[in-house]
Amino acid sequence: MPRPTLAIRTVIFSMVSSVFLAAIKFLAGIFGNSYALIADGIESVVDVFSSILVLIGLRYAERPADENHPYGHGKAEPLITFLVVVFLVMSAATIAWQAISHIQTPHELPKPFTLIILGAIIIWKEISFQIVIKRSRKLKSSALKAEAWHHRSDSITSIAAFIGISIAIFGGEGFEIADDYAALVAVAFILYNCYQIFRPALGEVMDENVYEDLTEKIRKISVKVKGVKDTEKCFIRKAGMKYHVDLHAIVDGEISVKEGHDISHQLKDRLHKEIPELGHILIHVEPFIPIQVD
Repeated sequence: MPRPTLAIRTVIFSMVSSVFLAAIKFLAGIFGNSYALIADGIESVVDVFSSILVLIGLRYAERPADENHPYGHGKAEPLITFLVVVFLVMSAATIAWQAISHIQTPHELPKPFTLIILGAIIIWKEISFQIVIKRSRKLKSSALKAEAWHHRSDSITSIAAFIGISIAIFGGEGFEIADDYAALVAVAFILYNCYQIFRPALGEVMDENVYEDLTEKIRKISVKVKGVKDTEKCFIRKAGMKYHVDLHAIVDGEISVKEGHDISHQLKDRLHKEIPELGHILIHVEPFIPIQVD
């Protein structure tokens, strides 16, 4: 299956899952007297909107290169990731504000059946996280990574809600606010996850050269190409699901310009063949100068 198609199907899977779970959480929270569960539902609703953003971003990022965008449109992906983080921060702020309001207002104890629902939700969200995070690693997609962490943060808020509701139910009267404190704990986890998502996306936009394993792989492949004696500089920047490479290849300084040009094309073709996730490759030919020994 093509990489863009797999990424889009993964996002659609997340959207359908979030819509279904948001409805369950809201209904269970309203009829089960649990604000922690309602707060959990709010995050699921935000997940739906963020999934829509990710879907739009992935489709745009996969547009081919054109005259105005010679390196393609991959940078749209981390920019969409920033919007997803904004949505998560907004949902965390909403949950925190509502939880603090509930702490100051007496309310009924949560219903025991909410624990059963939360248990099932936690299991499903963790399964969803594992599915999406594996695909994000396979596709090298920051947007899918953000999507995966939506599932993990959802799972964490559900665990916090489960603990808070359990304390409230088994503690009885006077422990009702445990449900609301659980929502505040969930907020802290959500904000931490926001940072985990935001930092690599920022690095992608800033063209950070932090791909040591890929650099080493490129160097090893390069010296196997006939005519390439060694490599010098190797700069890598990520855009969407592609890695763009600037590589200095060292060749015999006595060969013709055409021979050096041919070697660079052979090297480029070899790299594209063995590392499909590479995008634009710029090869700069450097002459090999033997060290003179007196």
